[in-house]
Amino acid sequence: MPTHYPIYCLHFFILFISVSSSGTQTGYSTSSAAKLAMFVFGDSTVDPGNNNYLQTPFKSNFPPYGQDFVNHIPTGRFSNGRLVTDFAASYAGVKENVPPYLDPGLSTDELLTGVSFASAGSGLDPLTAKLSGVMSIPKQMECFREYKSKVEEMIGTERTQALLKKAVYIISAGTNDFIVNYYGASGIRRYSYSIPSYSQFLTQQLQELIEDLMDVGARRIVIVGVPPFGCLPAVITLYSNQILHHKRECIATMSSDAQGFNQMVKQKAKELERNGSKIYHVDIYETFKDIIQDPKEFGFNKVYSGCCGTGLIELSYSCNAQSRLCSNASEFVFFDSVHPTERTYFLVFKALIPTIDLVLKSD
Repeated sequence: MPTHYPIYCLHFFILFISVSSSGTQTGYSTSSAAKLAMFVFGDSTVDPGNNNYLQTPFKSNFPPYGQDFVNHIPTGRFSNGRLVTDFAASYAGVKENVPPYLDPGLSTDELLTGVSFASAGSGLDPLTAKLSGVMSIPKQMECFREYKSKVEEMIGTERTQALLKKAVYIISAGTNDFIVNYYGASGIRRYSYSIPSYSQFLTQQLQELIEDLMDVGARRIVIVGVPPFGCLPAVITLYSNQILHHKRECIATMSSDAQGFNQMVKQKAKELERNGSKIYHVDIYETFKDIIQDPKEFGFNKVYSGCCGTGLIELSYSCNAQSRLCSNASEFVFFDSVHPTERTYFLVFKALIPTIDLVLKSD
């Protein structure tokens, strides 16, 4: 176990110890220790607000983000409402929403039923997080190890092991790596990798995370595939050669790269299962493709632009309270120029229910 942790993890655990030594902890029972917990790692698709506590420009804890969340609160989720992990946690009976791990106000029960370590702007490639000033996947894992250590202080080693063994672990990352480091203006990884070799590099980084999780007790791991990132509004704006012709459509080559990466990860997931562990690769690519190819069938009117601002390039601070906003976010596939609306996330969740049921029934 590492002996040094990021400052933001240490800050959180000073507060964590305070919570665990309060009166709330006294009534903690063996039965509550058996509750299902959910732990999440990755990027903005599953970050419920960890970046609020980091020095980074990649934040969304201000309007119009969160306009359709509970009490219209901008939590730091990059959407107008809930994420797929929130819907999944509610469906599984874990909790209504998965909270950010770095939130110092979390109750003991919230901590023991799972949190998200994800950080918007992060990726499987360590360089991605470094460029964004956010938590890399290894740093998210460091925080999880510290979490495990402190939970052991609260409920003992045996109960902690039972909690971690029963828990569901979700990983959602990869899109930022391609968009920022490969296709991006600097394209720094293009000089060292082809798309297949970069996909292999990212898959190796993912393998290290999965093996680390299994080493600390994880037995049910879900890997969320990447979407057709050639269809993201910002990607179309920045990289499509059709813009000059006033035509907006998905960039097929980029989406094909996403498919190739998904297939590589899916194969690796099968290879990594060991000691009774189960690793599930869930495909969101086809769901997004279906929505984008036939939006009206799903009730959408806008596909290639987001609800916020022009919808072509705005995200984070450029999507703010002064931005022009659509009248009904549910008619849009995307809320800003990269991130889906709550309704899109809900449709993705619905498509994943058979897999979620399979994960929950696994032993």
